[in-house]
Amino acid sequence: MDMEQNMLRKERKLRRKRFRQRIVFVLEILILLVLVAGLFVFAKMDQMEYDELDFTEIQFNEEAANNEILRGYTTIALVGVDSRDGNLENANSDTMIIVSINNTTKKIKLLSIYRDTYLRVGQDDEGNGIYGKANSAYNHGSSKQMLSMLNTNLDLTIQDYVTVDFTSVATVTDLLGGIDIELTIEEVELLNHHCIETSQVTGFTYEPLEKTAGIHHLNGVQAVAYARIRYTEGMDMRRAARQREVIYKLVDKVKNSSISTLNRIVDEVFPMIRTSLSKSDIVKLGMGILSYEIEDQAGFPHDHLLGKNVADALGIDCVLPVTLESNVIWLHGFLYDQQDYVPSAAVKKYSDWIIQLSGYGEESRLENSEDGNLDDYR
Repeated sequence: MDMEQNMLRKERKLRRKRFRQRIVFVLEILILLVLVAGLFVFAKMDQMEYDELDFTEIQFNEEAANNEILRGYTTIALVGVDSRDGNLENANSDTMIIVSINNTTKKIKLLSIYRDTYLRVGQDDEGNGIYGKANSAYNHGSSKQMLSMLNTNLDLTIQDYVTVDFTSVATVTDLLGGIDIELTIEEVELLNHHCIETSQVTGFTYEPLEKTAGIHHLNGVQAVAYARIRYTEGMDMRRAARQREVIYKLVDKVKNSSISTLNRIVDEVFPMIRTSLSKSDIVKLGMGILSYEIEDQAGFPHDHLLGKNVADALGIDCVLPVTLESNVIWLHGFLYDQQDYVPSAAVKKYSDWIIQLSGYGEESRLENSEDGNLDDYR
């Protein structure tokens, strides 16, 4: 009996040992795959166009620079430029999305800055503020002016950005096998129209979609054309929501892609990217991609006015923040869970100046501003 018990104990011990060995083996394989993938991507990063920014040339408001809460987040600007020749340095930034990553929870929030938002986009040689559409900052002063515009108007401390154009987005979409998007008939018609120019710019082909409402499978040209749709109900706000929807779909596809697919994306898309992120920053972000989760998305300014009266008041057709100060308070609550935020003196100054120029102040705020949420239209 004792002999049988000893044999059983030895057998159980051997099984536990083998089980631990299998676990260790699996962990070793996983670690090896992660390391190989990291080294593999790192070796190919020279294909990207790196912008070694002089951070002393990027402007911040003093209060933002001392904001401890911002240091708990990684904040990056994603920029899509309207470039027809592959030049990623001087073009209008028709897509600007602020990505806020909580360093602890790995939760991500996306905030589209509407391209026509009326902000302080720069200054003249005498230091006087220049006001205009937000998308013009990148065209006039490339990444430095764009980041400075975002930081000084919104009390942020963004130092890094990633810029892409039509072709890179179309290429990624095709390599991932396309994406499924629910479309209205109006969107189908406008998408088919935008595909003509998008195909000419990218050199990629497409087939016009059947004019029916519902879920359609989009290739690269069609996905870019969808993200460019503007002239529907919701205007620029709804277009920004479409752009975020495309990002959602692509992120989900990447998470479930094979190594060979990711390899092709690296080879074909990296040369189309301009960024200030270092190689080590990119590897760090890439290695944690499975831990990230897009938690929420919205557009800025949250409270705004647009239309003929705004155009008449400012001499420019734009999205007017009403007010900039109250919108910055909302922004810090949304991106950083920083409730009861107090804007900097600079933001209050810019806000007061926009009120003076336009004639629209706190009393002009609407009860419900248009945020471009696609669910509001379907």
